[in-house]
Amino acid sequence: MTIKIYDSHTHLNDEAFYGDVGAFLARAKHYGVTELNMIGSNRLLNDRALKLASTYPGLHAVIGFHPEDLAEVTPTDWEGLKTALRRPEVVGVGEVGLDFVNGIADHRAQEAALVEQIDLANQLSLPVVIHCREALAETYRVLVEHPVKAGGVMHSFSGDAAWAEKFLDLDFDLSYSGVVSFTKATEVHEAAKVTPLERMMVETDAPYLTPVPYRGKQNEPAFTYFVVEALAKLLQHPVEEVASATLQTATNRFLKGHVFERT
Repeated sequence: MTIKIYDSHTHLNDEAFYGDVGAFLARAKHYGVTELNMIGSNRLLNDRALKLASTYPGLHAVIGFHPEDLAEVTPTDWEGLKTALRRPEVVGVGEVGLDFVNGIADHRAQEAALVEQIDLANQLSLPVVIHCREALAETYRVLVEHPVKAGGVMHSFSGDAAWAEKFLDLDFDLSYSGVVSFTKATEVHEAAKVTPLERMMVETDAPYLTPVPYRGKQNEPAFTYFVVEALAKLLQHPVEEVASATLQTATNRFLKGHVFERT
């Protein structure tokens, strides 16, 4: 059986990869990673995500403004985002959300930006990719108060089993990154165990969050295979089953009914 994997969240638009995208995609293909979401966060990375998705088969753009980048976003950028979200290679709004780690932008400004981007997603029936750090309760409240019509995904989910069930109930799938391969990530392990395979995605968040056995080195899309492998071991399912199920979950959320041509 040929394994096919969907890296639902990666950053080939980052400086670490952008000059040699073809080589990283070739390595990804070697490991069975054939579908990849290029995730934006600011004007430059959004533009690069769009360019990559319009150039390479199997690449899809998710664009939006990350909470860490809000201070640099101008009114012109907001107008540009509204236009770009209508492009056919765009399959979601993200990564957007709340980041309450010390030193990150004003919390109220983050929430306002998240709500505005949820509204844009709802206008276009696009799913939302949520970034959440040290803000599970606040993120949950916003999503309850501002439902996302097309649902979405909690990127690199870091909550426990109870939080997993809460977000699943809001029609948000849960995406697991290299963190699930870490021995001490026990809460994430318990969350994965209560996440149905049909509601689970995998990701690298490359160049960040490198999984075992390459932890400590730069991450890349090819390593999504090791996230799948870690989940398969944790859940006691065959690797092929986890790969197939998470591919289907991501396809259903991002690509269902999506048709476009690359130039």
